[in-house]
Amino acid sequence: MPDNGWPADRIDTRHAHSARIYDYILGGKDYYPADQEAGDAMAREWPALPVHMRANRDFMNRAVRWLAEEAGMRQFLDIGTGIPTSPNLHEIAQAVAPESCVVYVDNDPIVLTLSQGLLSSTPEGRTAYLEADFRDPAAILNAPELRETLDLDRPVALTVIAIVHFMLDEDDAVGVVRRLLEPLPAGSHLAMSIGTAEFAPEEVGRVAREYAARDMPMRLRTMPEAEEFFEGLDLIEPGIVQVHKWHPDGTGEQGIRDEDIAMYGAVARKP
Repeated sequence: MPDNGWPADRIDTRHAHSARIYDYILGGKDYYPADQEAGDAMAREWPALPVHMRANRDFMNRAVRWLAEEAGMRQFLDIGTGIPTSPNLHEIAQAVAPESCVVYVDNDPIVLTLSQGLLSSTPEGRTAYLEADFRDPAAILNAPELRETLDLDRPVALTVIAIVHFMLDEDDAVGVVRRLLEPLPAGSHLAMSIGTAEFAPEEVGRVAREYAARDMPMRLRTMPEAEEFFEGLDLIEPGIVQVHKWHPDGTGEQGIRDEDIAMYGAVARKP
């Protein structure tokens, strides 16, 4: 039993996990041999996988900075947080506005075990961690951790980064996102990245098969399917684009080819 009171046997170290594979490929340290094996196998199938994953992380950083600087967002609800990787969302937002408040949501025990890395708030702001399933919006929206940290009468930035490709058709990812947005007031924003195979179908298809072989089936989406998430919202320019093309600032990896990126990204405002 670790110090935080969560039983260590809740963490399955024998099987690969998507968040730990992501951490391994990004150069993190919170992974196990099964995750390393999976990441290496996937990178053999698509050598651009590390470039793709770093570009997704860079998109999150730019989107959050834009939301704080340009849209004036001071409240953030981050779904599918994953393993803490600095800079975390609250560090980016609070660097712009120290009073920013952030609620992180994930249902992976290892993320919860490492969640202290998500709670180093500025004195002016607040952060909270909520263990909940993305597919249960009501549980998220009604959780005390959220209600004590965010004021749902004021605009909230909802961030859903690199998670919906693990939601199959029966999970109704579009409906889940809409139910999360529904109680948020006008002026709230949605930032998403959405997995696609449209730019490297064979290579990304092979990676998806490696995930599926490890009980992590994927649902990759076309542009029209990505557009469904943003119906009724006002897209921020340049709209829905590959993540490396959304407000590039010159700080990320240069010379990225379109075929090396399998993720659409966009930010939109709720009117």
